[in-house]
Amino acid sequence: MATKTNAPERPVPTGQPKIAEDKLRLVLAAEQLAPDERGAFLRRQGVHDRELQAWPARSMLAGIVDWDDVRHFLALARTGSVRAAGSMLGVSHSTVARRVEALETRLGVKLFDRHRDGYLLTDAGNEMVAGAERVEREMAALERGLAGQDARLEGPVRVTCTDPFIAKILLRALAGLCEQHPGIELELDADAKNLDLSKREADIAVRALLPSASPPEHLIGRRLVPITLCSYVATAHAAQLDPERGARPARWLGSNLRKITEQLIASSSYPEVPIWGTFESMEIMMEAAHAGLGFVMLPTYAGDPEPGLQRLAKPDLRYLADFWLLSHRDLRDNARLRAARSAITAAMTERAALFRGEAEGWREAAPLRHELAPGADAPRA
Repeated sequence: MATKTNAPERPVPTGQPKIAEDKLRLVLAAEQLAPDERGAFLRRQGVHDRELQAWPARSMLAGIVDWDDVRHFLALARTGSVRAAGSMLGVSHSTVARRVEALETRLGVKLFDRHRDGYLLTDAGNEMVAGAERVEREMAALERGLAGQDARLEGPVRVTCTDPFIAKILLRALAGLCEQHPGIELELDADAKNLDLSKREADIAVRALLPSASPPEHLIGRRLVPITLCSYVATAHAAQLDPERGARPARWLGSNLRKITEQLIASSSYPEVPIWGTFESMEIMMEAAHAGLGFVMLPTYAGDPEPGLQRLAKPDLRYLADFWLLSHRDLRDNARLRAARSAITAAMTERAALFRGEAEGWREAAPLRHELAPGADAPRA
């Protein structure tokens, strides 16, 4: 998982005049309206035209507070901890505390109650969140617009994917690009969580989508390869554990997605075999299988290349979903991201046989079943 380096810490502004709490509440209320409706609303509340002219049309809150303070406020609101917020932003926890205190001083209101267990939003803080998130979206849109016009093959390329097995493929794909263009700096996050492309938490995502799903409208997407599930057992323990051969009682290794695991097993060739244990990741499940603790369902891109694993006699190959390449529309013309998307697409599609369960050495008569993840609709053509 990519680590964040501490960003240079800007001095906290001091000496700014306070904003009356009633004015702040009016601004926050106006933030919920369309830009062309805000002026009329505020005039009805007694705000003078001269004062309105000092506030930007796009975001009124942005006109009265520092964006860096807003970022620190949102991070603390979302985490409830100055240390967690600092880790999220790549700054020290003391910087988060100072920034939030500076914002409270500037606004003249208390945004958080400090407790032993962390920071809790006050009523004013809760009202502040919606307006602050609007500022965040507008700043992110501005940043994307500028980045989308960048014709240089240099700068950061932030990529997120589902797991370390996909990350290994992406690293090999992007290593050549980074060598060819030394100005490119790669950040790679391998985690099932969905980083927000709109906020530029990542520039490019390789994500799994059900056959019935499509990418959100604000993203551009390309379907890359299928995700095919298969059942595996450790070669060293196959004679004892494979239900078609073994003498020992068989058992499935469980995952932290218990309900999905149960439903997949119920439609397998061995629905009566019990589930044993709970293992948080595919890597740990593999180690448990190698140790002879049971047999396991894995995607073929992870299980087929793994030394010491083999398919069960009834492997139950099943098409479950697809990997998609996603990025924000505003970044479509960014040169370095366009080059990175091209490299990722080539690397994934070149390995299509591995993702279909047809890699060399594994072509066999077992039929591929088009089976959806629990709760999904019928697959699209």
